[in-house]
Amino acid sequence: MTDLDHRFAGPDAQPYAPVTGNLADLLERVLDKGIVIAGDIKIDLLDIELLTIRLRLFIASVDTAKKAGIDWWETDPALSSRAARDALAEENARLRARLDALEESLEDSEGSRASQGSLAGAPEETVGAAR
Repeated sequence: MTDLDHRFAGPDAQPYAPVTGNLADLLERVLDKGIVIAGDIKIDLLDIELLTIRLRLFIASVDTAKKAGIDWWETDPALSSRAARDALAEENARLRARLDALEESLEDSEGSRASQGSLAGAPEETVGAAR
Protein backbone atom coordinates (compact mmCIF):
# COMPACT_ATOMS: atom_id res chain seq x y z
CA MET A 1 0.00 0.00 0.00
CA THR A 2 1.32 3.43 -0.92
CA ASP A 3 1.22 6.53 1.23
CA LEU A 4 -0.34 9.24 -0.97
CA ASP A 5 -1.21 12.80 -0.03
CA HIS A 6 -5.00 13.26 0.05
CA ARG A 7 -5.07 16.65 1.79
CA PHE A 8 -7.05 18.40 -0.94
CA ALA A 9 -9.54 15.65 -1.54
CA GLY A 10 -12.88 16.03 0.21
CA PRO A 11 -14.13 13.53 2.76
CA ASP A 12 -16.43 11.92 0.19
CA ALA A 13 -13.79 11.71 -2.50
CA GLN A 14 -12.47 8.44 -3.74
CA PRO A 15 -9.01 7.70 -2.31
CA TYR A 16 -7.34 7.78 -5.75
CA ALA A 17 -9.57 10.32 -7.48
CA PRO A 18 -7.81 13.31 -9.08
CA VAL A 19 -7.83 16.49 -7.05
CA THR A 20 -10.00 19.12 -8.66
CA GLY A 21 -9.78 22.85 -8.24
CA ASN A 22 -10.31 25.88 -10.29
CA LEU A 23 -7.72 28.27 -11.64
CA ALA A 24 -8.45 30.89 -8.96
CA ASP A 25 -7.63 28.41 -6.19
CA LEU A 26 -4.42 27.44 -7.93
CA LEU A 27 -3.42 31.08 -8.43
CA GLU A 28 -4.20 31.91 -4.80
CA ARG A 29 -2.09 28.98 -3.64
CA VAL A 30 0.83 29.99 -5.89
CA LEU A 31 0.73 33.64 -4.77
CA ASP A 32 0.45 32.64 -1.13
CA LYS A 33 3.34 30.19 -1.14
CA GLY A 34 5.41 31.50 -4.05
CA ILE A 35 7.10 29.65 -6.86
CA VAL A 36 10.74 29.70 -7.90
CA ILE A 37 11.61 28.84 -11.46
CA ALA A 38 15.30 28.52 -12.23
CA GLY A 39 17.00 27.63 -15.44
CA ASP A 40 20.21 28.06 -17.36
CA ILE A 41 20.64 28.45 -21.11
CA LYS A 42 24.10 27.66 -22.37
CA ILE A 43 25.24 27.82 -25.97
CA ASP A 44 28.53 26.14 -26.87
CA LEU A 45 30.21 25.80 -30.22
CA LEU A 46 32.96 23.18 -30.48
CA ASP A 47 33.49 23.18 -26.70
CA ILE A 48 33.75 26.98 -26.67
CA GLU A 49 31.22 28.67 -24.47
CA LEU A 50 29.54 31.42 -26.45
CA LEU A 51 26.64 32.43 -24.22
CA THR A 52 25.26 31.58 -20.81
CA ILE A 53 22.00 32.99 -19.55
CA ARG A 54 20.93 32.29 -15.98
CA LEU A 55 17.26 32.79 -15.32
CA ARG A 56 15.77 33.02 -11.83
CA LEU A 57 12.09 33.79 -11.52
CA PHE A 58 10.17 34.17 -8.27
CA ILE A 59 6.39 34.40 -8.56
CA ALA A 60 4.54 35.39 -5.41
CA SER A 61 2.26 37.99 -3.93
CA VAL A 62 3.74 41.22 -2.59
CA ASP A 63 3.26 40.08 1.00
CA THR A 64 4.94 36.74 0.36
CA ALA A 65 7.84 38.46 -1.43
CA LYS A 66 8.30 40.86 1.49
CA LYS A 67 8.37 37.89 3.87
CA ALA A 68 11.12 36.44 1.67
CA GLY A 69 13.07 39.70 1.94
CA ILE A 70 12.43 40.92 -1.59
CA ASP A 71 11.37 44.59 -1.80
CA TRP A 72 13.28 46.08 -4.72
CA TRP A 73 10.15 47.81 -6.03
CA GLU A 74 10.18 49.99 -2.90
CA THR A 75 13.86 50.96 -3.09
CA ASP A 76 14.34 51.44 -6.84
CA PRO A 77 13.89 55.16 -7.67
CA ALA A 78 12.81 54.25 -11.20
CA LEU A 79 9.84 52.29 -9.87
CA SER A 80 8.88 54.00 -6.61
CA SER A 81 8.07 57.68 -6.15
CA ARG A 82 8.91 57.38 -2.46
CA ALA A 83 12.33 55.94 -3.29
CA ALA A 84 12.87 58.76 -5.80
CA ARG A 85 12.03 61.33 -3.11
CA ASP A 86 14.37 59.60 -0.66
CA ALA A 87 17.16 59.58 -3.23
CA LEU A 88 16.58 63.29 -3.93
CA ALA A 89 16.55 64.11 -0.20
CA GLU A 90 19.77 62.16 0.28
CA GLU A 91 21.41 63.98 -2.61
CA ASN A 92 20.24 67.34 -1.20
CA ALA A 93 21.66 66.50 2.24
CA ARG A 94 24.97 65.50 0.67
CA LEU A 95 25.13 68.71 -1.38
CA ARG A 96 24.23 70.87 1.65
CA ALA A 97 26.98 69.25 3.71
CA ARG A 98 29.41 69.91 0.90
CA LEU A 99 28.25 73.53 0.61
CA ASP A 100 28.61 74.02 4.38
CA ALA A 101 32.16 72.66 4.23
CA LEU A 102 33.00 74.99 1.34
CA GLU A 103 31.51 78.02 3.13
CA GLU A 104 33.41 77.14 6.29
CA SER A 105 36.60 76.83 4.30
CA LEU A 106 35.93 80.20 2.64
CA GLU A 107 35.25 81.86 6.02
CA ASP A 108 38.49 80.43 7.41
CA SER A 109 40.32 81.75 4.39
CA GLU A 110 38.76 85.22 4.77
CA GLY A 111 39.48 85.15 8.52
CA SER A 112 43.12 84.43 7.91
CA ARG A 113 43.26 87.29 5.39
CA ALA A 114 41.65 89.64 7.91
CA SER A 115 44.15 88.65 10.57
CA GLN A 116 46.87 89.47 8.11
CA GLY A 117 45.32 92.92 7.63
CA SER A 118 48.12 94.42 9.67
CA LEU A 119 50.36 93.29 6.87
CA ALA A 120 48.22 95.13 4.33
CA GLY A 121 50.87 97.69 3.72
CA ALA A 122 53.51 95.03 3.25
CA PRO A 123 54.59 93.98 -0.19
CA GLU A 124 52.77 91.01 -1.80
CA GLU A 125 55.71 88.61 -1.37
CA THR A 126 55.72 89.25 2.40
CA VAL A 127 51.97 88.54 2.71
CA GLY A 128 52.37 85.36 0.70
CA ALA A 129 55.24 84.23 2.91
CA ALA A 130 53.19 84.93 6.07
CA ARG A 131 50.50 82.46 4.98
